[in-house]
Amino acid sequence: MKKRLTAFLLLAALLCAALTGCGGGSTEQTPAEKEPSTPDAPVANEITVGIAQDLDDSLDPHKTVKAGTREVMFNVFEGLVKPTPDGDLTPAVAENYTVSEDRLTYTFTLREGVKFHNGDTVTAEDVVYSINRCAAATETGIVQVEAFSVIQNIAAADERTVTITIAEPSNEFLSYLTVAVLPSDYDKQDTAPIGTGPFKFVSRAAQDSMVLEKFDEYWGTPANLDKVTLKIIENADSLMMSLQSGAIDLCSHLTSTQVAQLGDDFNVAEGTMNLVQAMYLNNAEKPFDDVRVRQALCYAVDKQAIIDIAFDGYGSPIGSSMYPAFGKYFDDSLTNYYTKDVDKAKALLADAGYPNGFEMTITVPSNYKPHMDTAEVLVQQLAEIGVKATIQPIEWESWVSDVYVGRQFQSTVVGVDASTMTARALLERFTSTYGKNFINYNSADYDALFQQVLSSSDDAEQTSLYKQMEQNLTENAANVYIQDLADLVAVRKGLEGVTFYPIYVLDLATIRYAK
Repeated sequence: MKKRLTAFLLLAALLCAALTGCGGGSTEQTPAEKEPSTPDAPVANEITVGIAQDLDDSLDPHKTVKAGTREVMFNVFEGLVKPTPDGDLTPAVAENYTVSEDRLTYTFTLREGVKFHNGDTVTAEDVVYSINRCAAATETGIVQVEAFSVIQNIAAADERTVTITIAEPSNEFLSYLTVAVLPSDYDKQDTAPIGTGPFKFVSRAAQDSMVLEKFDEYWGTPANLDKVTLKIIENADSLMMSLQSGAIDLCSHLTSTQVAQLGDDFNVAEGTMNLVQAMYLNNAEKPFDDVRVRQALCYAVDKQAIIDIAFDGYGSPIGSSMYPAFGKYFDDSLTNYYTKDVDKAKALLADAGYPNGFEMTITVPSNYKPHMDTAEVLVQQLAEIGVKATIQPIEWESWVSDVYVGRQFQSTVVGVDASTMTARALLERFTSTYGKNFINYNSADYDALFQQVLSSSDDAEQTSLYKQMEQNLTENAANVYIQDLADLVAVRKGLEGVTFYPIYVLDLATIRYAK
């Protein structure tokens, strides 16, 4: 894929030269003519990172809703354990842990002398407080961790020892202990968050920027950079101008078209976004309350064509709410469950009472160019079966309040992530009573399968049940599944160390200036 990207950039540069040549005698050098620049040594050991959406109103990690907030606050907060780039879990605030023979009691020994960013030492009581806070969610805004409902008892045996007893064995319980450990006697997490991560929060200007600084007392491998400024630029054109002008040093989630405009000052790191991009359908809204209509839309869409047209071939097609990084849980047989068949799509629409098609709206967060580009191709493909789709661009904050929370939409193109490396994190959201079920999916069979997952402690059986849940979503066309987006990261020359994870995070601690 790197060879393809290089070839694409060269082609784009040549095309740019040709177009400039037709422009009437301009003497300005084109990107193809400029000599590659060598970055000067940094005045300070810091960078500016561009991000395409503002953060949650509250920076309290237990209240976070937006994936983009979790992405950057990964650098500020840690749990007892944390994910690795390989998708494993490694001790973090905890030094080690043991699990009883009956798999019901977890005993964690905390690292000695782990510091919060305010200088206080982490204690077992802080851990108990943090987990109880997410289990009970009695405070306004706390996002309840449903997986903690199995906890029967959690206690601080001493200053550095925490024991957690659960009601039944769980193959996924440990993954949820990535939940942030917070100081129990601190009440300003909303506006001045304090964690244990390699970076500490310094300041925030809403809708503009946030500043993080290296935490010198971090227990682990220290961050390479002294300071990171996260600059919020929701307009895609403005984002590109900031990159090209030198105002931004690093930016993730670019499209291949944007990458082609970067010029010679950047390298491009390539990974995957670890998102399920789809046209999400409001299953409670006509005509999408009819499975035949939803299936017709699936047969109308050519996902590989979307990837080729909008993303120059970058991305991996998927067929359900699971992406490849989840390994054993990913069912590749569902990827091509629906192949483009205009005749079949039209027949399904006619059978559902729409022989001449219908009109629909695709609501898209305008700050995310990959989703806007996807929607444009979808409009063309849906027109082939008589469905007239209109794109409704919407600001991100409005998308969260109107679509995600308010569920006031017909369809939307976004990417859905997993907060933890568990199949549950992706699939529980479509159970009928779950608060994050923004598409209003309602299937008694799906709910029953999930209940079986919760009552099973056999890994193979759980894996099979999760795959059956994926199949249920696919067969019932809960959404029009498209792809796991490629993640193209612009990195100013002289910087290195971009690290990709199987979940949606941006690890700033590994970024460094090349020696």
